[in-house]
Amino acid sequence: MSTDVSKKQRPVERKQVFETDSGIPIERLYLPCELDYDAKLGEPGQYPFTRGIYPTMYRGKLWTMRQYAGFGTAEESNKRYKYLLTHGTTGLSVAFDLPTQMGYDSDHPMAEGEVGKVGVAIDSLEDMEILFDGIALDTITTSMTINATAAVLLCMYVALARKQGADLRKLSGTIQNDILKEYIARGTYIYPPAPSMRLVTDTFNWCSESLPKWNTISISGYHIREAGATAVQELAFTLANAIAYVQAAVDVGLDVDIFGSQLSFFFNVHNNFFEEVAKFRAARRMWAAIMKDRFSARKHETMMLRFHAQTAGSTLTAQQVENNVVRVTLQALAAVLGGCQSLHTNSRDEALALPTEDAARLALRTQQIIAHESGVLNTVDPLGGSYFVEQLTDEIETKAWEYLRTIDSLGGAVKAIEQQYYQQEIAESAYRCQQSIEQKETIIVGVNEFVSEKDSQPPLFTIDESVRENQMKRLNILKRRRDSRNVSAAIEALKQAAKGSTNILPCILTCVESYTTLGEISNALRSVWGEY
Repeated sequence: MSTDVSKKQRPVERKQVFETDSGIPIERLYLPCELDYDAKLGEPGQYPFTRGIYPTMYRGKLWTMRQYAGFGTAEESNKRYKYLLTHGTTGLSVAFDLPTQMGYDSDHPMAEGEVGKVGVAIDSLEDMEILFDGIALDTITTSMTINATAAVLLCMYVALARKQGADLRKLSGTIQNDILKEYIARGTYIYPPAPSMRLVTDTFNWCSESLPKWNTISISGYHIREAGATAVQELAFTLANAIAYVQAAVDVGLDVDIFGSQLSFFFNVHNNFFEEVAKFRAARRMWAAIMKDRFSARKHETMMLRFHAQTAGSTLTAQQVENNVVRVTLQALAAVLGGCQSLHTNSRDEALALPTEDAARLALRTQQIIAHESGVLNTVDPLGGSYFVEQLTDEIETKAWEYLRTIDSLGGAVKAIEQQYYQQEIAESAYRCQQSIEQKETIIVGVNEFVSEKDSQPPLFTIDESVRENQMKRLNILKRRRDSRNVSAAIEALKQAAKGSTNILPCILTCVESYTTLGEISNALRSVWGEY
């Protein structure tokens, strides 16, 4: 048999470009450079936290292994959570459907065709009770990917914890609550920026008193990166948004050393392995400097950048889906070597559908194998001191500071968003990336090179189309059963609070506990604040 490779199979000749995805040139060889190691690196657990925020890192405690999940009804998602907990996940991460994210109940005309599709449908406290049935909230940490309606979902979680008898001061978890990136990259905003920022700062204030162990925001670069940003842009735009949140909180009289330790971050992990590791190291160093120098933070806990990482959904391919297992493994390893505090690994089939149980289990096993078989966690910051990593960290930091100075000159993050600065920068980066793929300067295995004429497709997960009908029936029963006078009084009190300046969270909690629906609460705020 001939061993000749056909022209169809032979990789095309392409121009060799040695640079990161952010366009940082890569040298042939890295040699020692003039580094002030005491100032730039320091010890793990010490300012500026380049080498990690804890002295022992994973030698003392593993990162939290989260698997983002949620679909259909609360009953279905509850089964998936129990499945993941049984197989070793150490923290839950809740995905909500689009109507829930946008403040619509399942029976709203805008919800048609979307109920339960990209996450679980939550219309009221009753759904939250079902979602966590048999799961003690004081024994787990829960991350909720929710923004415009974050305060409502948090209050539902708190109301359920109260019903379970949990000590709220020990309740731990995270709400994303990052509304600025919704105007930039995702679009699930409801209200104009000013009242949206008020919801964020009210949440900071209320949680600092009532939920001291809760992460009140997960300032997200993930979606900015998914929209087409480079690693440098993801870092810079995320930190610029974080500055805006901290400034807004300080402006209403909050103490940075009280609410600052409850801030957390959410970053993407792409394929350019060393750039991703360096990005995380630069992020810690920059945030420490921002909190210390710009906001006069005194406590180490306030200066520590704690982050969750998720492997990059935009890098998953519908072609040759098994290749996604390799991509996710490399990305997860970069997150671990970069010092993440929690991690979600995408499932191999997510370019096609929501993950099946088998695919979700394999994604979790990927984290477990890295943790228990690779040996990378035996020493803190194993890549620290690498000539390449240290110089790349410096270059990423330098470029990110340049972006931050530009955003400051535009009046800060909110003004920059209003002027479409972020959006234009991201669009240009996305266009350059796509051009690079189409011209085969960037090779995507199985997509623009090494393709197969026949790709086998795995069994896919599907959502029962009866989900909306079932949710509507539950809503009708709930509205007949609840005390309508309590609901009306709670909604009226919420509207009055929205018109004033008092903290709005207690009024939302009262609404939730009277089984006012998410849509009714959101509509009450729409009637006062309007829509963006």
